[in-house]
Amino acid sequence: MTNQSLKIVNKMLSKDHFSEWLGLNVLEISPGYCKLSIKVNKLMLNGFGIGHGGICFSMSDSALAFSANAKGSVSYTKETTSSYLQKVQEGDLLTAESKEISNGNYYVSVKNQKKELVFTLKGTIHITEKKWKV
Repeated sequence: MTNQSLKIVNKMLSKDHFSEWLGLNVLEISPGYCKLSIKVNKLMLNGFGIGHGGICFSMSDSALAFSANAKGSVSYTKETTSSYLQKVQEGDLLTAESKEISNGNYYVSVKNQKKELVFTLKGTIHITEKKWKV
């Protein structure tokens, strides 16, 4: 983990109560890259008893935001496209990996503890001229 990238993400997390509620664990961070995980708990299940779609989307959105902002400029998600590939169960350990494909364009994959791909997200970022001060 690069020191500057980690400082930026820690600053973001210090005010991000939703990511705190999700129980996000940042595993790796560098400019344009983030890997994080969560464990799916009962509060994350929908009426069918499986993981609510918002859980995979939210952790992917956070991974996207962290990887983009880790480059040093304040950046916001502009547009996303996502696909749900498999259901998520209570107790699953999900790992999201966000990678920059080209400037401002990212691909996020979410896998379960069996390394099965359960969700993908493609996102476009708006990069501002404002730099992070950490």
